[in-house]
Amino acid sequence: MHWKTLREYLFILIGVLLTALGLDMFLVPNKIAAGGVSGIATIVYYLAHIPVGVTMLAINIPLFLMGIRQLGMGFGIRSLFGTISLSLIIDLIARQVPIPTRDPLLASIYGGIIVGIGIGIVFRNKGTTGGTDLAAAIVNNYMKLSVGVVLFIIDASVIVGAGIVFKSAELALYALLTVFVTARVIDIVQEGFGYAKAALIISRKNDEVAQAILHKLDRGATALCGRGMYTGTERDVILSVVTRSEISTLKELVHTIDPQAFVILADVHEVLGEGFKRRL
Repeated sequence: MHWKTLREYLFILIGVLLTALGLDMFLVPNKIAAGGVSGIATIVYYLAHIPVGVTMLAINIPLFLMGIRQLGMGFGIRSLFGTISLSLIIDLIARQVPIPTRDPLLASIYGGIIVGIGIGIVFRNKGTTGGTDLAAAIVNNYMKLSVGVVLFIIDASVIVGAGIVFKSAELALYALLTVFVTARVIDIVQEGFGYAKAALIISRKNDEVAQAILHKLDRGATALCGRGMYTGTERDVILSVVTRSEISTLKELVHTIDPQAFVILADVHEVLGEGFKRRL
């Protein structure tokens, strides 16, 4: 097996471990069923005392077999690896890890953060942990509902069900908070923090501005063809990506050359290439 593939499987395992820690340390002990298969497993755990991992495996294996039948093996062996390893690790470490808090607010936030980091790492390495993502894909194949709609329906049903079973609207609200935190953290892990800025610069002195960026700021610049819709004037638009620490210098350079320049700055979550970082 190629080293890159081995590394991806290793990171999937790390992501699975973090996901299991988030569930075992924060969410399950505090009855926070934040949607999905793990939420269903949490409800079953408190109703029938069946281990969370066992329930997750019992749900995910049939889903996986249905996925093979309906979708083929396109979703990959990595999904099976992530699904089985998460189910096993959750039960293996459940009694070994501490429970840092019994405050449901803290548990919902920190549990969501850790689970989000874990799932984000799994996604970054082309894996999944099965569950509702796979169920949504299967339903989409049958009913042509969008995956997002199916996921929302499943998660909402689990959260409402948890509120009814645990007789607590507050726990349902905490679970909803966890869903939002987890989704946001997954996005951050996938896309990265907004550590860079993309600048679009429209100036009558484009060549001078570009040379200043290239030689004084030591950053790249690309000329994009543009045309003013009101004036009909054709003019190059300069695109450049800089780090946050270089924003002030960039604005000062542009203002010095052309005080009338039009500058747009936008957050960039991830930049791959020379001067930033290489794709791992």
